[in-house]
Amino acid sequence: MSWYSWWWTGSIGPRERRVEQNVENLEVKSEKQRVALVIGITGIVGNSLAEILPLPDTSGGPWKVYGVARRPKPEWAEDTPVQYIQCDVLNREETLEKISALKDVTTLFWVCWVNRQTEEQNCEDNGRMFINVLDALLPNAKSLKHICLQTGGKHYIGPAASGARNRNIQPHESPYHEELPRLPGPNFYYTLEDILFDAAKKKKRLTWSIHRPTVIFGFSPWSLMNIIGTLCVYAAICKYEGLPFKFPGSKNVWEQLVDASDAELIAEQEIWASTNPYAKNQAFNCANGDVFRWKKMWKLMAEKFELEVLAYEGEGFSLTEAMKDKSLVWDAIVKENNLCPTEFEEVGNWWFADRILNAPSENVNSMNKSKEHGFFGFRNSESSFLSWIDKMKASRIIP
Repeated sequence: MSWYSWWWTGSIGPRERRVEQNVENLEVKSEKQRVALVIGITGIVGNSLAEILPLPDTSGGPWKVYGVARRPKPEWAEDTPVQYIQCDVLNREETLEKISALKDVTTLFWVCWVNRQTEEQNCEDNGRMFINVLDALLPNAKSLKHICLQTGGKHYIGPAASGARNRNIQPHESPYHEELPRLPGPNFYYTLEDILFDAAKKKKRLTWSIHRPTVIFGFSPWSLMNIIGTLCVYAAICKYEGLPFKFPGSKNVWEQLVDASDAELIAEQEIWASTNPYAKNQAFNCANGDVFRWKKMWKLMAEKFELEVLAYEGEGFSLTEAMKDKSLVWDAIVKENNLCPTEFEEVGNWWFADRILNAPSENVNSMNKSKEHGFFGFRNSESSFLSWIDKMKASRIIP
């Protein structure tokens, strides 16, 4: 995978090419080693945190890292010095037993979620997970100083089912900025924020930051919302079966300008916020800082998989419907290419791709507040897109 890096306030990132800027280092040095607890370590941002936190040139680093996930450590996981803890944080007894023992944690990174049929259920179960972890951590981790809560763009547009449930709920107009008010109706992002605010009131000197990425470009075969991974699986199936590599989305999405969030950029912003006094108790958007069109990305992906670049015909289709009977095809691709074993339903987030590629409105996020507070990280979205495809190939997730 081709890595890109830059200077960002408080540390130098892990990537090889570095663009230095004359900015003041605002990191507050600590006598004790910083200790991270990452809930969702195998997720799309959790993977990047696992790679970056232990590096010596990371802000506050090298960090000691506890990584929590529901399942055993996967074969495809990077060989990083993370103390892996298998724990279902929706199970309160298990969470209290395993998380209470982590008494040296200084920073909690919350980068996980569960998906339910209704937003009310999302609020219930995601909120319960967060409360379980906080109830285990707050009374026991006396050195806990900061909580990074990752939410996302649904803060500004509402949950997926909101339009069908209540036609009166209208998303905000982009570019989205952090001071926009909450939308009416249930949203589990709002639930998590309220739980966070309540925890900060209860524990003296506990600070927090909220991070709102948009569509994430990153690596994780276990992510619920991995757009690049999903499209790579689709491309691999098209190549294997000799199918035309058609863009499944709407004409509007094909042509309009949108933005994205590189998973490493998100991780770097979260680490920056946890070590920089000017970032405390703030919510920040996290986008790459540029815009792109899907018609250009589609050409880049077709070239990566040596597929014919087809002209868009002006009408999309449902990937969920088109891919519903392709699990055996994927199994054959995995076997013939000696790939890491993966579940078709996990590497292909078809519902999510359908939503992103048929979005009813443009998606652009303002990064002004983040830059005003001292975070200058950015990504070239096209380079990011290609590098994560390379990462998936190198990790033997796709052929």
